[in-house]
This record gives sequence, structure tokens and C-alpha cells, in this order.
Amino acid sequence: QVQLVESGGGLVQAGGSLRLSCTASGRTISTYVMAWFRQAPGKEREFAARISTGGVHTYYADSVKGRFTISRDNAKNTLYLQMNSLKPEDTAVYYCAAVYYSGTVAPSTYNYWGQGTQVTVSS
Repeated sequence: QVQLVESGGGLVQAGGSLRLSCTASGRTISTYVMAWFRQAPGKEREFAARISTGGVHTYYADSVKGRFTISRDNAKNTLYLQMNSLKPEDTAVYYCAAVYYSGTVAPSTYNYWGQGTQVTVSS
């Protein structure tokens, strides 16, 4: 079992930055593909970014590409999401997710989830 706990959310003005962290426990995440998803009120959970087990390969949704950066520190068992140039439409609960070795952009392919952290961007 992998337990995931997100932190770093908050209220920020448009154009600002936030850095989310996701700390894992229970198992080392070095063999898990990790991802960030987000869910705005009244909307379905959507993919934001994904990173390979070793951290070499990353993939982003078009809506965050060029503004968000996903990274990981396997030695610290931690996943990060650096969010720059934030927009009001980025307001959502952000979730980290993990799956053993292989994951796509679909939430259903991930079997471990954190509880989420709220990000609110004011205009």
C-alpha cells in the first residue's frame, strides 16, 4: 500500500505561483508512475501532469503546458508540482496519484490517491 499526502495549496492571485508537494509512505515510489490531477467544482477530475518512474519523462495537459512543472525526488519519496503564471481557471482541488510502473492520463489507471489540496486563484 502507498499512502499519499498533498500539501502546499492555498490562495494566490492570478499570475502568481505555488508549489505543491505529495509525500508518500508505505512503499518507495521509485517504481511508480506519478501524476497530478485536478477537479474543479461541478467538473470531472482531469489530468494535469505525469512523470515516469525515474523522472526523465514528463507529460502535460495542454491547459498547463509551459506553466506547470512536475518533478520527483525518489530519495525523499516526494512528488512536486511547480505552478507558475496561475490563472483563475486553475482553481481546483489538486490530487496526486500513483500506479505501479505504468499509467496514462485516465484517472482509472491509478490506484493510489491522496486526499487533495485546494488551490484557489483570484482574479
